[in-house]
Formats: sequence, C-alpha cells, structure tokens
Amino acid sequence: MVNINLAYSAPINPSGASPILSEAQIWNGLRRKVRKAHEFVAPILECEVLSEEDTESGTKVTRQVAFDKEARGSNDNVVKEVVYEFAPTRVDFHQPDGSKVFNIVSVDQEGDLMMTYAFEWRYPEVEAEGEQAKELRDKYFKMAKGAVEGTIATIRKLVKEGEL
Repeated sequence: MVNINLAYSAPINPSGASPILSEAQIWNGLRRKVRKAHEFVAPILECEVLSEEDTESGTKVTRQVAFDKEARGSNDNVVKEVVYEFAPTRVDFHQPDGSKVFNIVSVDQEGDLMMTYAFEWRYPEVEAEGEQAKELRDKYFKMAKGAVEGTIATIRKLVKEGEL
C-alpha cells in the first residue's frame, strides 16, 4: 500500500499580476470552487451540492462530483465528497476512499499571500517502492501545480469579470 503525500505552493499575487487579489477575494473564490468545481477543475464535469451545514468550526458541504472518465483513470467517475471550509484560510476535501485534499491560503515571510494544495492519495493496491508509485507521484505533482496555478488564474478571471 502507498499513500502519496505531496504539496505545491505558489504566490497568489506574483510581480505583474493584475488585479491584485485580496484574502477576501481568494476566500470567496475557494468557497465558489467548493460549489462550482467544474469552473476550476477541468476534469470535473459536474458538481452538485447535496447538503450544507454550519458547524462549530466552519461550514460542512456534501457534494457529488462527476469526473471525466479518462482523466480519473477509472469508470468510477462519480464521487461523493465531504468538504469542510475553515474561513478564511483552509478548505479540506474528504473522499470516500480516505484520500484528502487541502487548499490552504497563507502568507510568506514578506506577508505576501500564498496558495498551497496538499494531497493524500491512497492506493492500497500499489507497492510503496514500485515503479507505479513513482509514476503516480509524478502525475500528481504535475496535477498539483496545475491545480494551484489554475485556481489562482480562475479566481483572478472571476474578479476581473465582476463575479467575485
């Protein structure tokens, strides 16, 4: 069995970025991503919110997402996720197989906003030191980079369009 744990971070407002995004805009964008994942994640074709409730520590959203079968790599392309929002810095996605994704907004030592996605993908059928595990790590690192940079770009686009 292998658990693939990795993370990727990127600056939210690198030099030359326009418009400069505020923490509130980023948070509103992440909340939108929970409810309209297909706008942010290309392999997600549909996203339906099944329930939403406030808890002591944040908002709990249960959603069902339909993935592109080829991108997911299996015929099991509909996934029910439980998502926890911890304003204004973190969103945790829990999948039925125990895999987790964390979207985190933080600041670097200069006080500039950063976005990090951390992943825990579970593969009980894959050997930890095997070639397949290495291929999965490489695949997920590329995906993580694209997901972080794509989310920032989508939020920036939505702000420009007056949607956020």
